[in-house]
Amino acid sequence: MRSRHGLGLGAFLWACWPAQAQTIAVDVGHYLEKPGAISARGKAEFDFNLELAQKIAQALQAKGFEVKLVGEHGRMKDLKARTRAAAKADFFLSVHHDSVQPRYLSEWEFEGASRSYGDRYSGFSLFVSRKNPQLAPSLECASALGSELIRSGFKPSRHHAEPIPGENRTYADQANGVHYYDDLVVLKTARQPALLLEAGIIVNREDELTLSVPATREKIAAAVATALDVCTSKTD
Repeated sequence: MRSRHGLGLGAFLWACWPAQAQTIAVDVGHYLEKPGAISARGKAEFDFNLELAQKIAQALQAKGFEVKLVGEHGRMKDLKARTRAAAKADFFLSVHHDSVQPRYLSEWEFEGASRSYGDRYSGFSLFVSRKNPQLAPSLECASALGSELIRSGFKPSRHHAEPIPGENRTYADQANGVHYYDDLVVLKTARQPALLLEAGIIVNREDELTLSVPATREKIAAAVATALDVCTSKTD
């Protein structure tokens, strides 16, 4: 597909991008009072999110970006406050780790406590909102990130597209694990391009162990930095 200006669609989208996208807002999903999903071994999602967000910040800085961490202290309850805090950033990335629907959870005992786990699904997911005013570059960057994660050895989970209550998320780019999730507050209230990353499924016992390894966080962070370095750069 070509635009009316004679550019390929990808080049036309980049022509609309700011000349330099130098600041990335990295949002640490959830907060201490409501820390999100609890892993199969009892670790709060917020802790996973913070550890990965810090690695992503380091990788982005190594690429020459300025980084604004949002919600890193665990006290930011208001989701709209997150996008207000990131208002001057050129791109908004929200960092999360995933769970599954209750029907897929079972119980096991770990270190003397009963814990919920679900090993049926594994992998990452990416989300964009059609209510974000800059959907096209949001989707382009989400696709770039999905592609880079796959190239780095990760795989997209397919459970969010399953036609069951709580899921049934339409694909925006199936090959690269990108879904539409229009009413996610941080995506629809961001004024800049924005995406949400679910880095893996922490109720999956194998995923949890893999995501707990510093080398895995570094590999994910490198994929994020590489993808955003490419997709936020203006092309002629």
